[in-house]
Amino acid sequence: MIKYIAVAGTMGSGKSSLVKFLCNRYKDIRPFYERNEENPYLADFYEDMQRWAFHSQVYFLTLKFGTHQKLDACGQTVIQDRTIYEDAEIFAMHLHKRGILTGRDYEAYRRLYSTILNSINPPDLLIYMKTNLRTVKKRIAKRGREYESSIDPDYLKGLNALYKSWIDKYRKAGISPVVEVDASRMYFLHNLVDRIELLEVIEKHL
Repeated sequence: MIKYIAVAGTMGSGKSSLVKFLCNRYKDIRPFYERNEENPYLADFYEDMQRWAFHSQVYFLTLKFGTHQKLDACGQTVIQDRTIYEDAEIFAMHLHKRGILTGRDYEAYRRLYSTILNSINPPDLLIYMKTNLRTVKKRIAKRGREYESSIDPDYLKGLNALYKSWIDKYRKAGISPVVEVDASRMYFLHNLVDRIELLEVIEKHL
């Protein structure tokens, strides 16, 4: 029986919407949402990434570890909005490649990440929300979060590229089954056909 479902995808891909949709559909699933608003460094990070990258990424990693402890101890099926893998393999990696998070800060971050991975369980099913850059930009603008308004388009482009390579590595590693949802094309919240198609794919694993 599936116990831990994770939803992965870049900013604006529709992760939270999918989590809410599935929890409304299956009443016995407990959601664990990403808690961006709790990160006191986030607004500063988007203003000055070089200065605040390490602080922000370590804070996110700590939040994720706390979430994992709660969902691992939960006595029912759970669904998580964004995985701890994405924090390290996408967001921190992207900052590292751009020369923003480097040296001893990046080494310390990776060491902490590796230690945490040894203490948590991987998901039983990963749902990957695949999307294109145009859709991501449109959705970020639509939701109107002030701290996201100054995000560099090249930053978003780099995230999308890393997601593509990461999900391929995840599949090859065989960590868990992967269901890929074309979030740029599928409108499961408003379109009945898309909704049925999505549920048919997911229910094969539930």
